[in-house]
Amino acid sequence: MEQLADTIVPKELSWLSFNARVLQEAADPSVPLIERVRFLGIYSSNLDEFFKVRVAELKRQVIINKAQGQNEEAVSLLRKVQAEANKYQRTLNRLYKQLLVELADHNIFMRDQDSITKEQKEWVIAYFKHHVIKHINPVIIDTDTDLVSFLKDEFTYLLVNMTDGEEVHHALIEIPTDKLPRFIRMPSEDNTVTFMFLDDVIRVGMNKIFYGLFNYTKIEAYSIKMNRDAEYDLLGNIDRSVLENMSEALKQRLNAMPVRFSYDAQMPEHMVNFMARELKMSSIDSMMAGNRYHNFKDFLSFPSLGSDDMENHALSEIKSVQFETADTPFDAIAKKDVLLYYPYYSFDYFTEFLRQASYDPKVTSIKINIYRVASNSRVINSLIHAANNGKSVTVVVELKARFDEANNVKWASRLTQAGVKVLFGLPTLKIHSKLCLITRHEDKGIVRYAHVGTGNFNEKTAKIYTDFALFTANEKITKEVDDVFTFIEYPYTRPVFENLLVSPLNSRDRISFMIDREIDFAKQGQHAAITFKVNALVDVPLINKLYEASQAGVKIRGIVRGMCSLRPGIEGLSENIFITSIVDRFLEHPRVMIFNNGGDEELFISSADWMKRNLDLRIEVGAKVLDPELKARIKGIMQLQENDNRKARIIDADQKNVYVQAQEGEKQIRSQIDIHEYLVEQENAIAKELEKN
Repeated sequence: MEQLADTIVPKELSWLSFNARVLQEAADPSVPLIERVRFLGIYSSNLDEFFKVRVAELKRQVIINKAQGQNEEAVSLLRKVQAEANKYQRTLNRLYKQLLVELADHNIFMRDQDSITKEQKEWVIAYFKHHVIKHINPVIIDTDTDLVSFLKDEFTYLLVNMTDGEEVHHALIEIPTDKLPRFIRMPSEDNTVTFMFLDDVIRVGMNKIFYGLFNYTKIEAYSIKMNRDAEYDLLGNIDRSVLENMSEALKQRLNAMPVRFSYDAQMPEHMVNFMARELKMSSIDSMMAGNRYHNFKDFLSFPSLGSDDMENHALSEIKSVQFETADTPFDAIAKKDVLLYYPYYSFDYFTEFLRQASYDPKVTSIKINIYRVASNSRVINSLIHAANNGKSVTVVVELKARFDEANNVKWASRLTQAGVKVLFGLPTLKIHSKLCLITRHEDKGIVRYAHVGTGNFNEKTAKIYTDFALFTANEKITKEVDDVFTFIEYPYTRPVFENLLVSPLNSRDRISFMIDREIDFAKQGQHAAITFKVNALVDVPLINKLYEASQAGVKIRGIVRGMCSLRPGIEGLSENIFITSIVDRFLEHPRVMIFNNGGDEELFISSADWMKRNLDLRIEVGAKVLDPELKARIKGIMQLQENDNRKARIIDADQKNVYVQAQEGEKQIRSQIDIHEYLVEQENAIAKELEKN
């Protein structure tokens, strides 16, 4: 299909539109107040990564294009991205001020050095003296100071300006949030709660840092922050191990060039210009005037204050009847496929599956992919125990999992020392699949038990991300999962997959084939439909294929959490495509595909988004769900999300993020809450069926 003009939304602008949906949650009065404050942290954390990865990549493209004499298009997009980011920064500042007012209405106050009482100031000075000053190591900026090398990417700094007539001294103070909480709670004799930013505690104690060492009649401090390019080159020194090469490559981030400089909008222009020169900011870098405070991501850990109405009510943990009533996880899976949906079910079912396998005398081998795991991972511990118990343990560790590289280097070293067979996959392909395969010698012979999931083996994220986990002993799936591990170890092999979608081997071709199949049904006058859910839809060939399907009359329903470069609802192009995005208390993370197939429906869960990198440049795995009851359960969850009229936004051609509105008399559906009730009903039905038998 020929690419039409303006049919593709640039992924960078679409990503900013997604993060605007996060800001919508911070603005939504129906969201509990403390949760709204924390959404500011989510927005800020997201934006940091966006600049370090996507804007940095765009900046590199601008530089390459300029060298080739093709600069205009990339520069234009970069300017649009910077303008949009600045627009949302102003929205963030406005929301922050609004939330401060609402917190004050609940007797929760954020004070600075100008708004505290005399008694509070005395307490702050004492706190600074006993807890803070020992962590303060100012850097005095002179002609030899290399700020590009000095500033850390994850920290906020106070830029201090000391003046005495014509004499000026500049200093930088790192806010030690790695040693102390960002929000310091001050004592109170009434029912109010009063916090002060650690930044302001340092401002109160500023004279205790510099007085007597520098002459000044005026001292002022402004908050600044810098983001660096997160890219690195994986060095290929043949004299070093893979682990050593990765460790060396990660050091490049420490000195990478800045891509964004954020500063207090009240900072004098001469100080802004001074920092821009010191940081060697170019005309294509982002200079963002912001709030008095930076690193709003710290609001992710804004303290709980014990008031039930200001935080989300915890949802009760759903018990899997299949696992709970079986003697072992293997008994449950052997009897029937098991489907979990996090965080409604506990991740403990998986860790228990692995823990028992680590010492089960019938288990001979364990194979697993590791992409992101928790900092204190029970998964890793069980794998080490399995090796200690003489099991054959193979762990595929993805060293290039962005921002988890150092953590994974550490785990790989520990696993290797424990005698685990550690594989690093392929140099050119990230391994992003979520597979685990356990082999047992049972009375009836060798039996494989597989886990195929949409999310990482991570106890922490399993509590806040929604994800599917399929446990199966079906040989149609387990044999092919074993073939994936064989391909990872021996990439010259080319196994054939019937029930798995494996990138980069067959995913793109199979998805295109299934879309074409729906097109053929539509052209024959039959009902043709595609339902999908992904985190990102930016692959242009796949988008064009969906446009082709829409024009043929295929009804397409999508749920896309993040980037969506497809423009739905355009007459003659995409009028049969309707897409929504759900942003709520949990991060939507599963990938699901449902193809009507003339009534013989096929449903897949997958680790892959619809992006070029996931289809062509990574090892990803999707599995056909073969159990009819589990297919029906996933469809029930999808239908609740399709009908969400509380937290769903319409993704239209202009990315306006308009909420789906319940029609008069229509039942209100908040899918993330209603799914909990739906799954409870499903488990009750399973329990009743077991009682009958």
